[in-house]
Amino acid sequence: MKIAFVVNELDMEKAGYTTTYLALEANNRGHEVWYIEVADFATYADDTVHARARRVPPRKFRRSSTLLQVVRSGENPAVHIAVDKLDILLLRNDPSVDVFRRPWARLAGINFGRLAIRHGVITLNDPNGLAQAVNKLYTLMFPHQIRPCTLVSREREEIVAFQQAEGGTMVLKPLTGSGGRNVFLVRPQDAPNVHQMIDAVSDEGYVIAQQYLPEVEDGDTRLFMLNGEVLQVDGRYAAIQRIRPGEDIRSNMTAGGQAQRAMIDDRVLALARRLGLRLVQDGMFLVGLDIVGDKLVEINVFSPGGLNSAQHLEGVNFCRRVVEAMEHKVSYARQLQRGFDNVQMATY
Repeated sequence: MKIAFVVNELDMEKAGYTTTYLALEANNRGHEVWYIEVADFATYADDTVHARARRVPPRKFRRSSTLLQVVRSGENPAVHIAVDKLDILLLRNDPSVDVFRRPWARLAGINFGRLAIRHGVITLNDPNGLAQAVNKLYTLMFPHQIRPCTLVSREREEIVAFQQAEGGTMVLKPLTGSGGRNVFLVRPQDAPNVHQMIDAVSDEGYVIAQQYLPEVEDGDTRLFMLNGEVLQVDGRYAAIQRIRPGEDIRSNMTAGGQAQRAMIDDRVLALARRLGLRLVQDGMFLVGLDIVGDKLVEINVFSPGGLNSAQHLEGVNFCRRVVEAMEHKVSYARQLQRGFDNVQMATY
């Protein structure tokens, strides 16, 4: 299997990232593994898709840190590859990272992924599905009953009215963003400063005002879905409980959250089942659900992280199951001589 991982920038990758762990597993299973930065695609006059890429050397690595160090080293220079010759293009770049500094790069993975599909490259997650989910409005595509009450607006008065309707307590966050940036918990005593909070968030565009869920005091649950179903191995679920640091409302790992073993109960599994069909319809291969209590707070479809933490906490190699799923897709695609529907293949 020839697979390329699309990332924002190689220097931004870390040994503990899910992407690195997936690359490690695929490489150690004997596959040809490449890294492509989202700015390094090209199309030629004959409509073929190419990219500057760095290959993971074809030898086994014990540690993800060693793999990443070798890939970045000067001994492993970038070369031009034909993307059309790949079996899988795995889109692991986060568009929100490039919103301000490199807005032209934000949708590059999606757009070049669409072109790769024309030549029979399995592109995960499906680019057209990702285009629908490029911001947090995607969560609103799911039933109202399974998510917090939410307002999306840029009008101060509407947001303040929402706060009052929620008893004075709400969560504010930007429509486009990740990692817990500019997320605020607004309480009744914050009323004199709420306009400044709204302004801080609206500087990034639309504002999400969301119902406050008291269960967030215990953090949130990141649960992974694979092919529209809960990812599990031998009855152990690919999930972590993210505990927020101190009084901070955010439990994102990048904001200082700590990972603990998650207790997955029937409420969480029922919620995941209600989401599965839509994820399959949208070609979402690997997804991270953020759940508070029995409510879906966010859906992470671009580069959901935390799978490595779930592996350590559960003592299970979830990355192996993900790579095995990709191997299955490639085997089937070869039988079809690369003539397939990418949405269906993404969750087959």
